[in-house]
Amino acid sequence: MLVWERPEPPDRPVLAPLSRERIVRVAVRLADEDGLAAVSLRKVAGALDVGPMRLYGYIATKEELLELMVDAVYAEIRPAGDGWREVLHSLAVTTRHAAHQHEWFADLIGGRPQLGPHTLATGEAVVAAMGGVDLDASVPAIAAVNAYVIGAVRREVAERRAERATGTDKEQWQAAFGPYLERTFATGRFPTMATVVRDGPHLDADQTFRTGLDFLLDGIEARISS
Repeated sequence: MLVWERPEPPDRPVLAPLSRERIVRVAVRLADEDGLAAVSLRKVAGALDVGPMRLYGYIATKEELLELMVDAVYAEIRPAGDGWREVLHSLAVTTRHAAHQHEWFADLIGGRPQLGPHTLATGEAVVAAMGGVDLDASVPAIAAVNAYVIGAVRREVAERRAERATGTDKEQWQAAFGPYLERTFATGRFPTMATVVRDGPHLDADQTFRTGLDFLLDGIEARISS
């Protein structure tokens, strides 16, 4: 029986009552503070001031705990809007926001489908918003938006982590490598890349995300309308 369907142990008179919700809430806090490396059943039990064996009545494995954590974040992703385009846009923006609030979330999405109740509720809202769009078009469209968001947030999270690890922000990194690029472009071997760097648009992360999302939604709209 999957963790979503398995009943919790019966209540018993203890100094520190537990529930899956409380366990997951603490696990999310640990991951937010110190990343997924800070999450294990033993560490969560320590934060709850209980023995690790107490947790096994609620969660059998670390993998189950991670699934519950992902589903808890999906409770924060509530796409809304009038019509499929607004809902898909909202899905992308709110998923990105959730990944910024919980960086570890970006590491856990994108594999096998998550099947928790909050995740299914998000999917239900998005599919329902597609309205009369044929499933042959709506399912790939939703998958394309999800793939775009996953790729974008993983890139952004990776850049955040690099900044923390090196102590240099994007501008400092560009200043450090700028002279190298100028010398390289001066050889004439990469004329197109030189034009991109010198004359192309230099968008910040928000602008890059929203512009790319608009391109994607425009393509979906053209495909659906054809």
